[in-house]
Order: sequence, then C-alpha cells, then structure tokens
Amino acid sequence: MHSIRSFVRRQLPGTLAGLGVAVCLAAAPTAHAQGYPNKPVKLVVPYPPGGPTDIVARVVAQKLSEQTGQQFIIDNRPGAGGNTGAELVARSAPDGYTLVVATTAHAINPSLFKNLGYRLTKDLAPVSLLTSGPLVIVANPGLPARNVAELIALAKAKPGGLNFASSGNGQSTHLAAELFASMAGVKMTHVPYKGSAPALTDVMGNQAQLMFDTMLSAMPQVKGGKLKALAVTSARRSPAAPELPTVAESGLPGYEAIAWNGLLAPAGTPPEVIARLNAELKKALALPEVKDKFEAQGFAATWNTPEAFGGFLDAEVQKWAQVVKVSGATLD
Repeated sequence: MHSIRSFVRRQLPGTLAGLGVAVCLAAAPTAHAQGYPNKPVKLVVPYPPGGPTDIVARVVAQKLSEQTGQQFIIDNRPGAGGNTGAELVARSAPDGYTLVVATTAHAINPSLFKNLGYRLTKDLAPVSLLTSGPLVIVANPGLPARNVAELIALAKAKPGGLNFASSGNGQSTHLAAELFASMAGVKMTHVPYKGSAPALTDVMGNQAQLMFDTMLSAMPQVKGGKLKALAVTSARRSPAAPELPTVAESGLPGYEAIAWNGLLAPAGTPPEVIARLNAELKKALALPEVKDKFEAQGFAATWNTPEAFGGFLDAEVQKWAQVVKVSGATLD
C-alpha cells in the first residue's frame, strides 16, 4: 500500500495524486468482485460420493452454477475423517476457485488428531453454513425405554450395561452420545463401527441397544418398524419428524448436538470473493426446491454471514474439545 501511494505521489501532483490513490484502491476490489467467478470453481467434498455431505454439495453446486454462469465442480477427496480434503483446500491458492464443504467432524478433529496438517480456524476462511440438522436417538424395539427420561433411568440402573453403536470413534454419532452420557451422569458402553449401516444393523439385531444417528440413515428403519425413535438432538424439533421431542424437552435440559455442513475457502481469500459467494449462497439456500431437498434428509437450509459462521466454528471446536476430553475418545 505504501509503495503504491509513494509511486502515485511522485507521478501526480497535489490533489490529483490523492484522487489517483482513491480511484486505484477503490477500483481493485470492485473489479475482483465483478470478475469472480470467471472460470470453473472446484468444490471439494472430503467424503465419498452418495453420502449426506456429497448430496448437499451437489445441490449447492448446481444452484451456484446456474446463478453465476460458471461451473461449480464436485471433487470427492475422502480420507482421514474428512481431513484429506480439508487439508488440500487449506493449501490451495486463496482465490476462491477451490472450496471445501466441511462438517461437524471438522470441528471435532482438532481435538482428536494429534498432527493435523492444517488449522481449521486459521488456514480456512468461513463463507456460510449450508445445512444444519439433528441426530436422532434410535433404539432396538425391545429396549424398555420409551423416552429420554426412561432411557436415563435405565442407564443409571445398569451402569455400563447399555451398549451404544456409532459410525466410528470420534464421529458425531459417537460424541453426541458421550455428551448425553456426561450431561445425564450415566455410563454407557461405546461400540464403534465403520459406518452407520453396520451399526444400525447391530442395533436392529440387539447386539447394541441404541444409536445417535443421522435422520437420513435412521428414519427409514424407524418407519419400517425395525427401530424406535426416542428424541432428536437439536434445540428445536425437526420439521422432518415434528412428532419427535427434543432431548432437552424430554429429560435433559440444555442438551444440543447438531450435524452441519458449511462452506470454507482458503485463508487469505479476498473478502469481496467471500462476500460474493455468501450472497449467492443466501439466494440458493432460500429457494423452495433446495429447502425441500434438504428437509427430505432431515436437514434445514441454513445461511449465515461469514462472521457468524466463524463464531459458530469457534464455539463448535471448543464444545467438542471438552466432550473429547471427558470421553477419552481415541482413534481406531
């Protein structure tokens, strides 16, 4: 900035120099914002195709492509609990052309992995949330608990006697249950699996008695009578299953654990590019067809400002760090 100002002063006299600086500095960000995007944008999904995050990303990518006239291309980069894709983006050029769809797991990972190759809140810049939604507590139909209060009473009567399944150590399906146990003052036994499908299968077979799982995975089994649902983990009831109470209203006040997806860019991405992306997301996430597609998965379309999303990320990292510490969660 100083070198630009000095150069202009040498070349232009008096008030004309000041005018030249003002024009130069004002025009640069405007030109950048107006020109973005002028080539395809890569949207990195740090999970395999077909999962909830991939589905969300493809809906968003389609709408952003339609709105901007440039392609937003999905690039699946699974591995290391979502860290492979996130690290790739953290090390990419900060120009807005490589972005990552992050999840709850990315807020958990800083406490779970000892040697991450990136820093979530330092090496990546928040753009906006995309979706948020609860997990649902599902149980084997034979479990003698019809609601959260009865589940807590049963767990207190049998310390360590209830097995809860998860989709893997350190996943939101694991730590949401650990947060529940910690707040309720109960002890349950964790049985980790490699994915929701085998975990749910064992809950249906009564090898494990319950699970905190995504609505997308669990609710079809509930509707089929193979599992029973006790409550959702969000602060408010889910539009996808309004008959289900929240954990907080049915026996454990203050409890909340949500699954979310959000868009991040490399740190140092120009603010005007972040603002353009955020504005386009605001339009896309307000569309009825987008809301309907997300609601079918148990998610709500959730836009917020980059500043608000940044605050949300900080709070999530701190919250799950405490849960990891209390639970003693370790990697497989």
